[in-house]
Amino acid sequence: MASFVSRLHQAIRTKKTAALVGLDPRWEQLPARIRRAAEEMYDDPAAAKAAAFEEFCVRLIDVVAPLVPAIKPQAAFFEELGPDGSVALARVIRYGRAQGLIVICDAKRGDIGSTAEAYARAYLAGEDPQAAPYAADALTVNPYLGEDTLQPFVELCQKREAGIYVLVRTSNPGAATFQNHQNCEGQTLYEQVSETVEKLALQAGFDGSYGSIGAVVGATYPRELKDLREKMPHVPLLIPGYGAQGGNAADVAAAFDSAGLGAIVNSSRAINFAFRSPAYAESFGEKQWEAAAEAATRAMIADLAANTPAGQFMVDSKEA
Repeated sequence: MASFVSRLHQAIRTKKTAALVGLDPRWEQLPARIRRAAEEMYDDPAAAKAAAFEEFCVRLIDVVAPLVPAIKPQAAFFEELGPDGSVALARVIRYGRAQGLIVICDAKRGDIGSTAEAYARAYLAGEDPQAAPYAADALTVNPYLGEDTLQPFVELCQKREAGIYVLVRTSNPGAATFQNHQNCEGQTLYEQVSETVEKLALQAGFDGSYGSIGAVVGATYPRELKDLREKMPHVPLLIPGYGAQGGNAADVAAAFDSAGLGAIVNSSRAINFAFRSPAYAESFGEKQWEAAAEAATRAMIADLAANTPAGQFMVDSKEA
């Protein structure tokens, strides 16, 4: 059996990039043709939106699957639609895995005792896509109910060769409201969480220096990202905030080791809806939204290669 982090690293080496494409379908921003087709097929608005989300994400997966190692569906956009949306989310995850992608479901689950166990069983399929209804390789998890709430997820990661990414230093502007609170020794809350995550990373599925218990650390806080990389040497990082939220490749460079591993960098809106951005609207437009998404993905890959140690993959490829 192969651990989550082993599968992730193999995918990164194969695709020669640590770029992660988030799937954030938003009804108003979808191409008009997809929306119209769904509305003509379904009378129920939720069913129509769920069908449109599924079509959009499947087509986007077809675009990015040859280019990147992983995708990150955002569960909230699907769950908003009720049962139809949940079914669409499950189908999108399974489709991504069928295309050979690592799938990280961004649901930020977290609860106590048996409810945490239920969340873990629902989402964490790990190596075998048939092991859980939502079939994800990994899941984002909220730790702020305490360390004991993480243990059920860690135990299932061990059992199913799955992974989790624990929220440590998130990319949103208001993150400091709670995460920067200090204890009497002057240690911030997010630093205390990072210590727990580093300890847990030593418990589940290793590949080289990294375990399968990861951390979410935003690109929008590059100084903290550098410090946390040092505090969590065995923890793979998931880095949101690149692109539309303002983070750039230079901001995330410290997350990688010299071999180009240790992190995966997410971009969602800037790729999903690239056809609406000034950089691609004139060249592609809405009718060529898939081509615009491909161009934006390739631009991200090139940016990471040029400005982070992830460029090591390109050097190795040329030498080979």
